[in-house]
Amino acid sequence: MTPSDTSGSPGDGRWSDLERPPLNAAALRRGLVRPGGLWTELEVVRATGSTNTDLVTRARAGAPEGAVLIAEEQTAGRGRLDRTWTAPARSGLFFSILLRPGGAGVPTERWGWLPLLAGVAAAGALSRTAGVDTTLKWPNDLLVKVEGEERKFGGILAERAGDAVVIGMGLNVSLRAGELPVPTAGSLALADAITTDRDPLLRAVLRSIAEWYGEWRRFGGDPGASGLQDAYAAGCATLGRLVRAELPGGRERVGEAVAIDRDGRLVLATEGGVQEPVSAGDIVHLRSVPREE
Repeated sequence: MTPSDTSGSPGDGRWSDLERPPLNAAALRRGLVRPGGLWTELEVVRATGSTNTDLVTRARAGAPEGAVLIAEEQTAGRGRLDRTWTAPARSGLFFSILLRPGGAGVPTERWGWLPLLAGVAAAGALSRTAGVDTTLKWPNDLLVKVEGEERKFGGILAERAGDAVVIGMGLNVSLRAGELPVPTAGSLALADAITTDRDPLLRAVLRSIAEWYGEWRRFGGDPGASGLQDAYAAGCATLGRLVRAELPGGRERVGEAVAIDRDGRLVLATEGGVQEPVSAGDIVHLRSVPREE
């Protein structure tokens, strides 16, 4: 689907929700696209199928590092494992960014840290700006608490496009209870955020990604030296819990999530004391594991 422009008429019913004003692309560019900064171009489109699909196409055509594509509505948004991601127009932040870490000498074996980096950056930025404790569920989910219950309100998807990596993020901001796609979903509004103004939230997330990416790149993508590995572990709600890992091929593992290793894998302590790293799969939180004093 070709992205459509943002110049709709004010009377268009899909855009008339006064609690969900449109983003101002010009203001965002003035605040984020600066000489010497990471963000080089920024576009807001009214609707598209998937910002990741569009930006992957642009990456293959030579789009520069630091390109940002934001959609007010995604009609075919994708999550991990080809799951769909849908939400009402302007109810969240749906965007993708284009990075070319190889240009800074980061070896490809460390590029797998990029979606985790985006998660750390987003969680920190949203905790500060929205005033809501935001945590990470390995590998690519963002969680908040709604009435004391953990709910997923955001997800991250990374895709390789030649020498580029496109990272997409979907964040439920003002989604109301009756608009939730599933009962286990959440939003910043439902978590009693101090603001659901998408402009400062988006600026905070993009600035935080730029800071973390710059530091990670400065250390050649080393997750330890850059502080990324420790930061992810500190904000990861999966660690210290008994979990079920649903692995490719229909396999399962149950164990305590004890660490994030240098490759970004989740390390499970299974029966018999065996520590097993998990590189891909769905993680189900079962319960917290009591610690010995």
